[in-house]
Amino acid sequence: MNTVSNLPKENWVKNIILFLSSQTISLFGSSLVQYAIMWYITLTTESGLMMTLYIICGFIPTFILSPVAGVWADRYNRKILILLADGLIAFSTLILAILFLMGFDAIWLLFVMAAIRAIGTGIQTPAVGAILPQIVPKDKLTKVNGINGSIQAVIMFVSPMVSAALLAMTSLEIIFFIDVITAIIAIVTLLAFLKIEVHKKATEAQATSYLNDFKQGLQYVGNHAFLKKFFLFFAIFFVLMAPAAFLTPLQVTRSFGADVWRLTAIEIAFSIGMMAGGGIIASWGGYPNKIKTITLASLIMGVCTLALGIAPAFWMYLAFMALFGVALPLFNTPSTVLLQEKIEEDYLGRVFGVMGMISTSMMPIGMLIFGPIADIIQIEWLLIGTGVMIIVLAIFMGRNKILIEAGKPVN
Repeated sequence: MNTVSNLPKENWVKNIILFLSSQTISLFGSSLVQYAIMWYITLTTESGLMMTLYIICGFIPTFILSPVAGVWADRYNRKILILLADGLIAFSTLILAILFLMGFDAIWLLFVMAAIRAIGTGIQTPAVGAILPQIVPKDKLTKVNGINGSIQAVIMFVSPMVSAALLAMTSLEIIFFIDVITAIIAIVTLLAFLKIEVHKKATEAQATSYLNDFKQGLQYVGNHAFLKKFFLFFAIFFVLMAPAAFLTPLQVTRSFGADVWRLTAIEIAFSIGMMAGGGIIASWGGYPNKIKTITLASLIMGVCTLALGIAPAFWMYLAFMALFGVALPLFNTPSTVLLQEKIEEDYLGRVFGVMGMISTSMMPIGMLIFGPIADIIQIEWLLIGTGVMIIVLAIFMGRNKILIEAGKPVN
């Protein structure tokens, strides 16, 4: 039962505005740092191996922590977990900024920073995924998740431009300090103004251990044929997405020119597409069957991945990158809402934890495969091959009877 449905509209609307505002402020600072570090490594090394190491450092801690963090999200106050994650990231960023100011600016420090930020993400992601149904009525989840996707796209649109400008005008550590300030603002907003009731399981005495709670979560997934198929699709999808997600800046640097403006342009094009996609899914809502919407988005992303490998001109490359951005909210929003609608509240954190574990393990596996290969063969060939495989995968998903049945609207 979704208790927020019985609250006055202004109560949940106020809460979701405060929550999304705090997350937006935090995301803005994090995006500035993410782009600055990624471009710093890309432009100074031009190495697929270095990019692979950076990506792995940014994902493995999340993979290790996700199952535990999923249990925490079901056992404890989810708002407090989000605050702790933001605090950890802010503190580690502050330390890194101080080290850089003192002249300690080795590349390996950026890898360590990526790992610490990944720990914060590992704690935060299951908690955010599980807390939204506490704030938002179920019939508004698609709209709110779509709006959230648009907000994130706006941040992704603004932050690469701001990051590039800052990187040209000032040092990397100044960008680190900006991230610390935005994180503090987000923490204060969440702590002082947002009132969320603690979910039922977190108020009860915990009768089982962490391990038992995690096992129950895995059993819950194992007992649902739809979840097993859904997560298998996601696992394969994330492996195949690795080149498009992480090797495109390196591809642009090698094939079109090592200019910051080009790296900025692809991020801006992608973000404009995401803004449009977020608006489309928020207003349209997708097909009544969410699996059909996810399948459509997967097909578009497969076609765009292939197209990025054959685009002869940079403006065409940007056009396909923008279309890729449009498809992402059409993929993410119904996927998230499907879990939020179908999973019992007591298991939401653990299910999102398992999903986080899958996504964060498959991406490094993909980079372990494709990253080193990118130093041997052209990235264009990797994009063409993975694009074709994503299209085939999407067709299989759209024809799977178990998934189609699970994607039907909740009565």
